[in-house]
Amino acid sequence: MPDRRAAATTTEVWESGEEYEPYVGRWSRLVAREFLAWLAIPTHARWLDVGCGTGALIQAILDRWSPAEVVGIDPSSAYIAYARRNISDPRVRYEVGDARALPVPSSFDAVVSGLVINFVPAPDQLKAAREMVRAARTGGTVAAYVWDYAGEMQLMRRFWDAAVALDPSARDLDEGPRFPLCHSDNLAALFRKTGLSAVETRAIDVPTVFRDFDDYWTPFLGGEGPAPAYAKALDRDRRAALRDTIRASLPIQPDGSIHLIARAWAVRGVR
Repeated sequence: MPDRRAAATTTEVWESGEEYEPYVGRWSRLVAREFLAWLAIPTHARWLDVGCGTGALIQAILDRWSPAEVVGIDPSSAYIAYARRNISDPRVRYEVGDARALPVPSSFDAVVSGLVINFVPAPDQLKAAREMVRAARTGGTVAAYVWDYAGEMQLMRRFWDAAVALDPSARDLDEGPRFPLCHSDNLAALFRKTGLSAVETRAIDVPTVFRDFDDYWTPFLGGEGPAPAYAKALDRDRRAALRDTIRASLPIQPDGSIHLIARAWAVRGVR
């Protein structure tokens, strides 16, 4: 499983499901539903979720696809513990593990990954993708989705555009330039290199509606992930300047709500 914590700085951590959920988890759950509908895996299948995190994708599989088994693997023991507490089902098994060396046989009908593969260090991304393929049975589906960091993952794009305007060095942490894999062409190319057939991609857009600015801003103060880690590390005055710059850029409605979208790029292929 990828070590997300090695992605940019030592302050970038993935240790609190409680902080992750309001920041990204709630939107990942919306993408997961659309992603699974696109895959259209038959019921009673055996699933492997690589980088299961807090369980967004696993819960969506349980809700609509009547799996025979789901195995969730993640490098974060804290995320695994969170998922276990919140998703208790005899069909689900969790393990702490690495995407580059999955501790499973080649037996799954569907091997999926949500919002993870870009966090694998770039030299090892093909290795991780090949491990996903190895874990699938012949004829099985291998699929993933990642945020469109450079484009229409708007809640993050608004954050980093403001951060870089105030502090050009913030570009080094901006997921847009950091993760070139998160473009449909690059994602498809990675999957084709594994030998998968029928590789295709699609965009999945989901609404991200915030009650008010606090609902948008507060999750950035939790420190969970690159943008929150950056915000948390700022001193009070710089954080206030960033907050005010972002607020001025947002389409705040008369009732205080903020309506954005989150786009993910999804890819699938057949072993």
